[in-house]
Amino acid sequence: MKNSSIIKVIPVLAAFFVMGFCDIVGISSDYMQTSFGWSSTMTGFVPSMVFIWFLFLGIPVGNKMNKWGRKNTVLISMLVTIVGMFLPLIVYSSVTCIIAYVLLGIGNAILQISLNPLLNNVIQDQRMLTSSLTAGQVIKAISSLVGPEIVLFATLRFGSEHWYYCFPILGGITLFFALWLMFTPIKREQSVSETISMADSFSLLKDKIILILFLGIFFIVGVDVATNYISSKLMAVRYDWSAEQVKFAPQVYFLSRTIGALLGTFLLARISGIRYFRVNIIACAASLLLLMFVDGATLNLLCIGGIGFFASSVFSIIYSLAFQECPSKMNQISGLMITAVAGGGVVTPILGFAIDLGGITAGLFVVLLCVAYLMYCAFGIKVKKVS
Repeated sequence: MKNSSIIKVIPVLAAFFVMGFCDIVGISSDYMQTSFGWSSTMTGFVPSMVFIWFLFLGIPVGNKMNKWGRKNTVLISMLVTIVGMFLPLIVYSSVTCIIAYVLLGIGNAILQISLNPLLNNVIQDQRMLTSSLTAGQVIKAISSLVGPEIVLFATLRFGSEHWYYCFPILGGITLFFALWLMFTPIKREQSVSETISMADSFSLLKDKIILILFLGIFFIVGVDVATNYISSKLMAVRYDWSAEQVKFAPQVYFLSRTIGALLGTFLLARISGIRYFRVNIIACAASLLLLMFVDGATLNLLCIGGIGFFASSVFSIIYSLAFQECPSKMNQISGLMITAVAGGGVVTPILGFAIDLGGITAGLFVVLLCVAYLMYCAFGIKVKKVS
């Protein structure tokens, strides 16, 4: 890759760090539950406030991106995030915290719709697309790993009642990356003048492979958010860990996901994406089954890490397969696939209800159902091209 291209690629990949901020919803929802006295079922809706916007914004923003341009759309997403992150600092209440989560979700939805295609503007070698998307997931995973530390820093520095001070820290980081990208010259993609309706975008689901991949995105995000959400609760319930101790569970998950995504960045440039998908999803299912039925704090943490490691590259593989299926409709495909990220907001309320009804194991069974579909996705499709 030429030096001029690297200069443009770095700030685009760096923006994936902002994408990981949504994952603080796992540990921060614990503090929100304590602050406002919510039940597990009610708290289970906190991730929904973040991830449900992917359902409503995916296709409209994907279509509008043809007019706005990919880079401008990324910058808009960061502006929305910045506003949301400083709001609780002005007025702290359950309402402003909910609004902060909502704006975080809206900004993140727009970011995920626009940032993945923006990589295509600065990387010309299409063979590297899956690897580059996975590299972005590495950076996102690092952000997810750092997120609990930012929340913990806020609680230790300012007191647990001021846990929401983590929001302006995230807002400041977002502002830095927004300015970096703003002043990076990136050639705009060719504008598309035709008007694309919601029906036109949803009509892509008539393609069986696109439909299967769409649901694959839905359930892999469900697995990701649900594992993040349940991991700390699992260690608290099974082993009576303190609030400070339970942070290690999501950190183990995100660290393992980071390592897995980093490994995938190199391997996916050399081997078939679909084959890598199949091997990893089987191992992910095995890790989850062990977590459900095997005792021991260390072994449980290893299983949580195993889920993160083996599921780490699945999102980028599915995303890339969808791009390869319809390369001429990349913006539409991006919007459609990001709509499926709403799976993170759908699965967690069901998970919270299952925990209230049948305990942690019942919640893990919900995650297992998501993994079962991903196994069908991995083995049930035949793609035109493999990464």
